[in-house]
Order: sequence, then structure tokens, then C-alpha cells
Amino acid sequence: MTDELPVIAKAFDLAKEMTERTRKFPRDLRFVLGDRILATTYDVFDALLEAKYSATKRPILDRANLLLERLRFQVRLCVEQQLMTVRQYDYVAGLITETGRMTGGWRKAAKQ
Repeated sequence: MTDELPVIAKAFDLAKEMTERTRKFPRDLRFVLGDRILATTYDVFDALLEAKYSATKRPILDRANLLLERLRFQVRLCVEQQLMTVRQYDYVAGLITETGRMTGGWRKAAKQ
């Protein structure tokens, strides 16, 4: 993914990490919380890909930011339910924050 936009590469890394994390959830939460987290993560990735090819990027990037905020709360819930260690949370939260920062910068640069 060396030729992709950095924000898309970061979202890809986030998707890989969240796929690995949710795979280890207990069965009763894997199909509820795990599926929601993965859906949100992949929706972020999809929105960023859509924005790359869209003439009107800002509404799509706004949606990506909203999805990232949703993901922040979902991941925080994982820590509170002890589905993730604090160290794992720090890493994932860093990926989410960096993806959000890059998305916000792209949003500001996009003319509307």
C-alpha cells in the first residue's frame, strides 16, 4: 500500500489491527460487539476510499470522522469489559487518533 494516500494506509492498518483484536473476543461478544466494531472500522475505510474518488469529499470525510468517533467509544467499551489490555487500547487508540487527524487535515484541504 505504498502508493496509497497515507490516511488510507493508516485506515488499512487500523482494519488489520481491529480484525486481529476482535478475533480473540469471547464468542458471546464476538458476534455482537466484535461485528459492530469491524463494521464501523470497514465503514471508515470504505468512506476514505470513496472520498479519494469523489468530487465532493467533505460530506464523505465528515461521515468518516463520525464513524471514527463511534469507533473510539466502541474500543473504550472493550477496555472496560476487559476484552483488550490497556497496552492494546493505547495502540488502537493511537491508530484511530492518527486516522482522525489525517482525515481532518484532508477535510480542511478539500474545497467545498
